[in-house]
Amino acid sequence: MAAIHTPNQAGEVVATDASAAPTTSTPMDKAIAVMRLAFGITFLWAFLDKLLALGFHTGAVTNPGTGARDSIDFFAKDAAWINGGSPTEGFLTFGVPADNPFKEVFTSMAGQGWVDVLFMLGLLGIGVALLTGVAMRIGTAAGALMYAFMYAAVLPLENNPIVDDHLVGVIVMAVLALAYAGRTWGLGTWWESQGIVKRNPVLR
Repeated sequence: MAAIHTPNQAGEVVATDASAAPTTSTPMDKAIAVMRLAFGITFLWAFLDKLLALGFHTGAVTNPGTGARDSIDFFAKDAAWINGGSPTEGFLTFGVPADNPFKEVFTSMAGQGWVDVLFMLGLLGIGVALLTGVAMRIGTAAGALMYAFMYAAVLPLENNPIVDDHLVGVIVMAVLALAYAGRTWGLGTWWESQGIVKRNPVLR
């Protein structure tokens, strides 16, 4: 448990729990909350798009020559997960670079039912955790792990030798967890007051 040392009114230095819920939200708390909500929307929308083929990106009809989106096939029968489409097969089959050191591992996972289920549950769980501010430790850990897998899948990077948006995502997940981001504009403070959470801090 992290502690900070501050003087009390009598001038005595006392230790307090650094993870104790704050009574006010600073501008930094609010900025981090906005970041949490933005990433939460990103994950939850990805889940809904792949579940129902909403056209961003699943269900989009592109021009083979230009790659530009010509139209959107809403609730596309072949693409939506609820209609038997695989939310991971396309990326794992065609999105992994030929010289990726883990290419065989990732391509062997393409279209596997258990991979699709874990991926979709991950998108849903992470999205809900970030949007509500509940179970942020588990949600951000899962988010960082998902970003790390996607980072490994796109190696070697095309536009930068080290950093891409997936690695940035790993860093953001760590910041959200360390900043107790669920407490501002979220249910984090209420969630942390529950008995089961107090007994099991990993659920914070």
